[in-house]
Amino acid sequence: MRKVVKSIKHIIQDMDKTLLFVSIALFVFGLLNIVTASSSEAVTSEAPLYYYFYQQLKMLVAGFIVSIIIFGYDTKKYKLPALLGFVAILGILLYLSMYGTDHRGSRNWIALPIVGRVQPSEFAKPVMIVCLALLFELFYARLRNKKINHYDMIGIILFVGLSYPAIVFLQKDFGTMFILFMIFFVMFLGSPILKIDKLKTFGFLVVLAIFAGLVLLSTKGYILSPEQLDRFNFFNPCSNYEEGGYQTCNGFIAINDGGAFGLGGGKSKQKYSYIPEPHTDSVFAIIVEEQGFFKSLVIFLGYIIVLKRILSLSSKANTLRGRYICLGVATYIFMHILVNLGGIFGIMPLTGVPNPFLSYGGSFTISLIISLALVQRIHIETKRQKIKV
Repeated sequence: MRKVVKSIKHIIQDMDKTLLFVSIALFVFGLLNIVTASSSEAVTSEAPLYYYFYQQLKMLVAGFIVSIIIFGYDTKKYKLPALLGFVAILGILLYLSMYGTDHRGSRNWIALPIVGRVQPSEFAKPVMIVCLALLFELFYARLRNKKINHYDMIGIILFVGLSYPAIVFLQKDFGTMFILFMIFFVMFLGSPILKIDKLKTFGFLVVLAIFAGLVLLSTKGYILSPEQLDRFNFFNPCSNYEEGGYQTCNGFIAINDGGAFGLGGGKSKQKYSYIPEPHTDSVFAIIVEEQGFFKSLVIFLGYIIVLKRILSLSSKANTLRGRYICLGVATYIFMHILVNLGGIFGIMPLTGVPNPFLSYGGSFTISLIISLALVQRIHIETKRQKIKV
């Protein structure tokens, strides 16, 4: 028992304290806010007032348990687990795309006994990040060698980085597809692949995308479904209230009502049947309505600190895989912030993407905690200097 306690203390000592404390503060704030944001939904569904609070708390505890395992597991042993995880999620996503049932317009949910609904595409994000990072490290020397062809290695990288987004797109989850693709895109840009090879690859992907679009048009008659096209009604959504703009418009009303100092905790009006599931995708609008613009700026400060710390740890990592894992996680979190808030503020389509730390959602919460734990593990290894580049 003493060895276990000593090991835990050692791990905590080697963690990045700033990232740890700010992440915990954001998670706690999000958890407490779920109580007020979900109160109307709980009453409507005849659930206890604190139902969503306890459900989210369970997910946080589950994520914490998984993170403890990650903290103590050396990243040099990631190859087999990453391969198994990639294949498993790929198989599940393929199964759902063919035999799954639609939920909230997307076919990317699976119901499991005891656990409930799970969204495998959320777990695809950290798995893809780790797999790409391991591939970049494995192929580094050969990718930098100008005397050999790199098509086989780049082909493997493209398969790992694009198979998930392609399948999720067919599941009609445009928001998750976009984030998965952007994670791959940023990691690919920062990869050790030569510039000339990157240019050739981008050209190939453009041609491939055009061909895929033509295939979809010829077989289905459309590239984006009518439901997805309705989400592009984000310009002046209040004038298109009945045609897909109602959620964004009510988000505008919530933010406007909140003003500089807010209506006060629990006093949101828009959560009462105006904004669908206000504790999930549109939770930030409820926070601004109740807390006001100035208090909400603290959330942005927290986001900036988290992203800055992760990128700083990426630059200091003493392994290539560590650098790329941190880069991928930073991109992952940033893209969720951008797409979620972009939809709420009406600068891009509202695609149902959760807000990091604040939105209710089990799969995303556990995936986010796993990603942050990976970053902390990289920092632990860097600090201990056990692995050299």
